[in-house]
Amino acid sequence: MWPKSTREGSSPTSCSVPSVVPHLFWFLYPPPSPPPQEPTHPISPALLSLHSVSPTPHNASLSLPSPAASEGCWGDEESPGSSPERSPVPSPPGSPRTQESCGIAPLTPSQSPKPEVRAPQRAPFSVVVAIDFGTTSSGYAFSFASDPEAIHMMRKWEGGDPGVAHQKTPTCLLLTPEGAFHSFGYTARDYYHDLDPEEARDWLYFEKFKMKIHSTTDLTLKTQLEAVNGKKMPALEVFAHALRFFKEHALQELREQCPSLLEKDTVRWVLTVPAIWKQPAKQFMREAAYLAGLVSREDAEQLLIALEPEAASVYCRKLRLHQLLDLSSRAPGSGRLGERRSIDSSFRQAREQLRRSRHSRTFLVESGVGELWAEMQAGDRYVVADCGGGTVDLTVHQLEQPHGTLKELYKASGGPYGAVGVDLAFEQLLGRIFGEDFITTFKRQRPAAWVDLTIAFEARKRTAGPHRAGALNISLPFSFIDFYRKQRGHNVETALRRSSVNFVKWSSQGMLRMSCEAMNELFQPTVSGIIQHIEALLARPEVQGVKLLFLVGGFAESAVLQHAVQAALGARGLRVVVPHDVGLTILKGAVLFGQAPGVVRVRRSPLTYGVGVLNRFVAGRHPPEKLLVRDGRRWCTDVFERFVAAEQSVALGEEVRRSYCPARPGQRRVLINLYCCAAEDARFITDPGVRKCGALSLELEPSDGASPGRREIRAAMQFGDTEIRVTAVDVSTNRSVRAAIDFLSN
Repeated sequence: MWPKSTREGSSPTSCSVPSVVPHLFWFLYPPPSPPPQEPTHPISPALLSLHSVSPTPHNASLSLPSPAASEGCWGDEESPGSSPERSPVPSPPGSPRTQESCGIAPLTPSQSPKPEVRAPQRAPFSVVVAIDFGTTSSGYAFSFASDPEAIHMMRKWEGGDPGVAHQKTPTCLLLTPEGAFHSFGYTARDYYHDLDPEEARDWLYFEKFKMKIHSTTDLTLKTQLEAVNGKKMPALEVFAHALRFFKEHALQELREQCPSLLEKDTVRWVLTVPAIWKQPAKQFMREAAYLAGLVSREDAEQLLIALEPEAASVYCRKLRLHQLLDLSSRAPGSGRLGERRSIDSSFRQAREQLRRSRHSRTFLVESGVGELWAEMQAGDRYVVADCGGGTVDLTVHQLEQPHGTLKELYKASGGPYGAVGVDLAFEQLLGRIFGEDFITTFKRQRPAAWVDLTIAFEARKRTAGPHRAGALNISLPFSFIDFYRKQRGHNVETALRRSSVNFVKWSSQGMLRMSCEAMNELFQPTVSGIIQHIEALLARPEVQGVKLLFLVGGFAESAVLQHAVQAALGARGLRVVVPHDVGLTILKGAVLFGQAPGVVRVRRSPLTYGVGVLNRFVAGRHPPEKLLVRDGRRWCTDVFERFVAAEQSVALGEEVRRSYCPARPGQRRVLINLYCCAAEDARFITDPGVRKCGALSLELEPSDGASPGRREIRAAMQFGDTEIRVTAVDVSTNRSVRAAIDFLSN
């Protein structure tokens, strides 16, 4: 297949070059336009090459004109509107090769014609169901298209911890020893806790497994997750089990409320993911949703991926003043999250009562924007800090008028500064007291008891506060005490006396007694990481002028975190605001996002994406080692041409288009290698930091042979959505071509 440039004014010449694959020849047929004259200035990049991975004509594909695989490309660089030459050429000897690949030259953002903006088509749906799949807790909510202002939360979950609201359920999955689904959430946690210790060793219990998808550098569909007992299971199946659980619960509740509701084509599903997740992790969640049966691949548009801080931002737009806690106006120790301030409101009294009801699962939002937003003007900027169980996610939005849409000012950033960092600090503390080797052995041989210990710590962690007086007692399971005595030959009280940790004592009630200062110290590494990250973001020139910070996410419920953020950032004039029901902010916002995904109109590309091409070699500009001479022509290999640059603003629906022409009749499949990097100025795909990140796949239907000329396939890529999207059409028949970008093939 030959790529065909979409730039105006290009009239390439023709040539034919034998392929390096034995017994196969590819030809570039001359176009009807006359050959262009040799340009006198640098030529804009065009496209590229072809590589066969099989001697059969049904499995030919494009190849990368680079060290990865270069068998032809045409074009030079940097100047728009000129007419390049085409010449397929092989790679230099000794270059490494990757099959099923192709390099192409994208539209250079600063020099391309104005991108075409196509309004996203809204798929028909009757109800939006959002699943907030969190690191520590998860839940779902929904709203009907006929009444989008009413957000219905899921039923109260069975089980739970005393004194802890459980509008969401722990992200815990229990599988039988055979690997079959048993339970999820509180039910899974409690059942596993009650198992006999010997029996529990055979069951597969997963908790806080979400971030393994983010931390895995070589994520694929075959990535494994390790259960508490050390046994492994395909991660895709683990996530699919969890999503299927929520699907069944949500649909059952929907059927009870609306018996006439049909599942197919009426439910739009929304899955939340951290904004810092890369494309492979997002695709992984989509694949898990397919496996779970949320949607089919044929109805992929019925599933949306929502970025967690964006969802929170969308929801905060709807809030009234009494639904927000302004930390800058609260004196230290004057109250906790959940206090309300009365204000005059024109909202109907019945709806106000429904919103305030503690027992109601329905939340009503404004049809327009909330009072805080009504005070904001076009161009006002704010930061959303999503502090969850596994990560902190930061996004900066600017309000656009007159429709109140949002524009991202800086690419999403964050890091592993979630609430689980406090849990890890507690585990390290236990290791200092009882020995790291003992803790590792105990977790492996008494997994249920370890879960019991983490539950006890979680309950005390939630009560920690900067102004709390009095120590906190943490119960040690009897199996911990007994196991330690058998392993070490002395009791835990002796271990505490011998350890260098003097702020943890042994209580006569058989508990660890920890001072408030010691508990707060466990928070410090994670809290400091969050504050440093926010401060680094505010120092960026792109976000100057920010006066408002929304603190959201489950970890934002912590009084320790609230106090630390206000103390560090309030002094610089930043207004720190926490929504009431802050742990449900993302879930509610995901529902609103599903109703109107176009509310975030402009996003920033987190990375530079592009392909490898051959360009005409220019002495002094290109390194000599990149020179390739073929048929008297001098080419530069491995040139990195961009589709979109890191931190570039990309509007929703904005497209980058490219056309490809099959090299011969019968070609059925095309794979084009995609590369990415964090830098904006990478020149070659071999530069440090540039890596292969995926492949664009085009599946071609057999040609009917009616058109004797070249077959043109036009592909359109969108980088302004929460996922990178691609569509393609066969120009000769105007039929859609199956197109996809695979980020999990590496």
